Amino acid sequence: MKKKVLVIDDDTFMCDLLVNHLQQKEFDAKGTYSGKTGIKMVEKNHFDIVLCDFRLPGTDGYEVLQTIKSKKPLLPIIIMTAYAEVKMAVKLIKSGAFDYVTKPVQPEEIIKLINKALEPKQERETSTTFRENFITGNSHSIQKVMQHVKVVAPTDLTVLIEGETGSGKEYIAKAIHYASKRKDKPFVAVDCGAIPRELANSELFGHIKGAFTGAINDKIGYFEQAKGGTLFLDEVGNLPYENQVKLLRALQERVINKVGDNKVIKVDVRIITASNDDLGKMVEANNFREDLFHRLNGFKISLPPLRDRGEDIMEFARFFIDKANVAFNKSVKGVDEEAEKLFYEYSWHGNLRELENVINRAVLLSNEELIVPKVLPDEIRLNSLNKETNRFKSSNREEFTQLKEATLVTEKEVITNALIEANYNKSKAAKILNIDRKTLYNKIKQYGIEITK
Repeated sequence: MKKKVLVIDDDTFMCDLLVNHLQQKEFDAKGTYSGKTGIKMVEKNHFDIVLCDFRLPGTDGYEVLQTIKSKKPLLPIIIMTAYAEVKMAVKLIKSGAFDYVTKPVQPEEIIKLINKALEPKQERETSTTFRENFITGNSHSIQKVMQHVKVVAPTDLTVLIEGETGSGKEYIAKAIHYASKRKDKPFVAVDCGAIPRELANSELFGHIKGAFTGAINDKIGYFEQAKGGTLFLDEVGNLPYENQVKLLRALQERVINKVGDNKVIKVDVRIITASNDDLGKMVEANNFREDLFHRLNGFKISLPPLRDRGEDIMEFARFFIDKANVAFNKSVKGVDEEAEKLFYEYSWHGNLRELENVINRAVLLSNEELIVPKVLPDEIRLNSLNKETNRFKSSNREEFTQLKEATLVTEKEVITNALIEANYNKSKAAKILNIDRKTLYNKIKQYGIEITK
C-alpha cells in the first residue's frame, strides 16, 4: 500500500512540484497551500507523514505542528525552512517535529528523510552494525565523554545525558547500551517531547482494551518493549507532572501498571535519559520533580556542542559525505580548503544534525569531486564575511578612538604653544589660533591648561 504524504506550502510552484515528485516515487501525495486547510485535511483523513513549510500566511509552521501533534501525536512532521531559520528549526524539533529540511528543497533529500521517518520504530540494529556506523572524534572533550561511557556501561546505573539539540545524545545512549551486558536485548528510544500529555501513560506503560475511548486493543508500552534491554527517554524534561510520578514509581519499584489495569507487571530495563535543558535548574524552578531528578541522575554525562569540538568537524563531515554518496549515488570525495575553513568558522547551532543536513545538501548539489563554498547555504558562506565586517567595524572604532585621543593631545599642545607664544595673553593667543576668546577659554578649561603667568 502506498504511503500517504501531505505537503503544506503556500508557494504553489514548490508545493505542486513536491507532490508530483512524490507521486512519481510511488507515494500517495496530496498538497495544500494553507496551514489551516492542512490541519483540516489531517483531521478528516489518514496520512503517514506531513511536510510543512515554516513560513505560512495566517498560521505558521509552529502552530500547524502544535495543532497536528495535539490531534495525531504519532504522525511524523518534517518542517521545510529557510536556512537562516535553523535556530527555529531546532526549537521545532524540541516541540515534536521529526526533522527539518532547508529550502530550496532537493527532492532526493526529501525522499531520504521521508523514508527515514517511516522506518519501523523497533530497533533492528546490532552491536556490530552500530560500531560500524558510530564515530566519536578525537577532541579532548569527546574523549572524556567516551571514558565515562566505558566506565558506566557495564553497570545498571541510570544515566542522564545533557547536551544541546542535535549534539548526539541518542548515539551516546546507544554506545552505553551496546557496551553493556544488555547489548543483545532491545534498545528502545522515546522522544518524550513528541508524546502528548493524555497519551504519555499509555505510550510508556501500555493499556488494556477499553481503558479509554479509542483503546480498541491491548497495547504494550515502551517499558515492556525494552524488556531486558535499555529504555532511552529523550527530552525527559518535557514529561508532564503526573507522568513524572508514574515514572518515579517504575524506577523505584521496578514495576508498572497498564492504563486501565491494576495488575502489577515487573520490568527489567536500564533507564537512560537525555535533556537539552538543565534539569537541575528545572527542579529549582519547580518544573521538574526533585526526587525523580535524583533517580535519573545516577551518572551524568555532559555532551559538548559541535562548536567546542572543532577538531572533530571534518571527521564527521567525511563520515556524512560517505553516507550521502551511498544514499544519492554520488561520488564526492571531500571538502575543499575554502569550504573547510567556513566549516570551522561556523557556530553549528543545530550541531551534528545540522552538519549532516548541510552535507546531504552539498553532496546533492555538487558536480565536482570536492564540496566547494558555492554549494553551501548562504548562512555558512556569509558567516565568515559577516565576522570580517564586524572585525573591520570594531577595528575602525578602535582606530577612531585612538585618532580622537591623538587629536585631543595634539590640540592641547597647539593651544599651549600659542599661549606661550602670546606670553599667556589670551586675546593674542586666540588671534594666533584664529578662534574667538570664548572658544579659547572653553578649551583651556577642557584640557586643564595651567596659566603660569
